Amino acid sequence: MTKDKRVTSYDVAREAGVSQSAVSRVFRPGLSVSKKTREKVMTTANKMGYRPNAIARMLITKQSGMVAVIVSSRANVNYPEVLSQVSKQLAARNKRVLLFTLDNAEGGDELFEQIWTFQVDGVIALAAHFDHNSLDKFKEHKIPVVLYNRNVPDALANTVCCNHELGIKQLVNELKLNQPKNYLVISGPEDSDVATERREIALKQLEKHGEQQVSVLYGDYSYQSGRDCLAQWLKSNPAPDAIICSNDIMAVGVIDEAREHHNIDVPNDMSVVGFDGVSSSSWFNYQITTIKQPLEQLTKAAVDMLLEHIENPDSPPETRVITGTLIEGNSVKRP
Repeated sequence: MTKDKRVTSYDVAREAGVSQSAVSRVFRPGLSVSKKTREKVMTTANKMGYRPNAIARMLITKQSGMVAVIVSSRANVNYPEVLSQVSKQLAARNKRVLLFTLDNAEGGDELFEQIWTFQVDGVIALAAHFDHNSLDKFKEHKIPVVLYNRNVPDALANTVCCNHELGIKQLVNELKLNQPKNYLVISGPEDSDVATERREIALKQLEKHGEQQVSVLYGDYSYQSGRDCLAQWLKSNPAPDAIICSNDIMAVGVIDEAREHHNIDVPNDMSVVGFDGVSSSSWFNYQITTIKQPLEQLTKAAVDMLLEHIENPDSPPETRVITGTLIEGNSVKRP
């Protein structure tokens, strides 16, 4: 064999004295092979410098081994950790991540064309708005999709979600301990599935408690939008007794704006709650009452669900809801 010739699985099989199919089984995770054969093949492969050909494997298995992960630039600060967890868990299943960004519906068609070109095995949408039409396109191309921490109302879609309803109910109950007279809800963007769900649940819970004085402002999940929303409100209104923020980062912005520019004490003058449980929410100056999302459980469920639907494409869509943890911080006044 010349030095320039690529070593093949047949060369390894010949040298190790085993069949070519035995070599293939050794390099395909999950397939049965004896310990003795595995050691013999790996020793020979390392000596000969053999590495399996991913393209050839794709032709055999009819799978690319790639999963598209779609995120948005508006993703909250948890998402780098979420992406890391997803990548790690997919790598353990011999899958690789192709990362795409989608910030608005207008860019959807171009992004979808890229995804079709790469022939990915499946898609996990971490922080992108998907509607019925988007989901239908993936069905047409027979590509399974899992929506992470979001729902598309009335759509038959695979979803993995934190229990927003229970979480926000717990936050409202925390606020009710001090019997606030008026509330301000600072929502995420109107076109965000998660923001819409959290906002509607909060309004429903407050209505259920008979609260009449409830107002809504819209931020974009950012720290500055939390500050801007409170500043806008205080131009023509007194400080609310309680503020429900769609995420922790806006809650941090609200607290800084209240203390720095308006001499409002949190929590004695105004209570503030967030959602997500990001690391900054527990910093000494904030210690926000929030719901900590179970990231490891959510990402594992998303990966498990996607791989199940890759292997069994006719499986019916499912939803898995995982409960977060209430963090009782110091941003809520207690009686």
